[in-house]
Amino acid sequence: MSNAYIALGANLGDPAQQLKQALARLSHTDELRLLDLSSLYHSRPMGPQDQPDYVNAVCQVACNTRSAAQLLALLHQVEDEFGRQRIRHWGERTLDLDLLLFDDIRSDDEALKLPHPGIYERRFVLQPLAEFAPQLELPNNHTVSQQLATLTDEPLAVLCSRSELMTLLS
Repeated sequence: MSNAYIALGANLGDPAQQLKQALARLSHTDELRLLDLSSLYHSRPMGPQDQPDYVNAVCQVACNTRSAAQLLALLHQVEDEFGRQRIRHWGERTLDLDLLLFDDIRSDDEALKLPHPGIYERRFVLQPLAEFAPQLELPNNHTVSQQLATLTDEPLAVLCSRSELMTLLS
């Protein structure tokens, strides 16, 4: 079984509800087992500022006989099920699922970058990840907590607690 971390984000429709549904969808996928998850967080858009704010989360999954490329394809399929349209770079979306880490695999392939290139500087990834995996060692040899401490922007607000999410998914 492989171990993977996935970032979730949405800012169209009802983003919090969409992330809850996406977590439920991932947890009911035969090839995946949801191991842990963060709270839902409110964040400002990273890209163009003429779009709604985001809701973000991170989860950890165990994958049955899936390569990183196969898991990424599954994540794109789930995004499509949620009506994802790729209109502009870092633009608005109904659901965004980013593969952050997959075991210890590193990839510079254009279609699959591992670790995810933004993992080291994005608070909307590191803060949720630190909630349940603060001592996870990242490929740069820093723990999630150490990497998070390097960021200077303001902490994100929790919209839905981890415990509430776990109750909804059980």
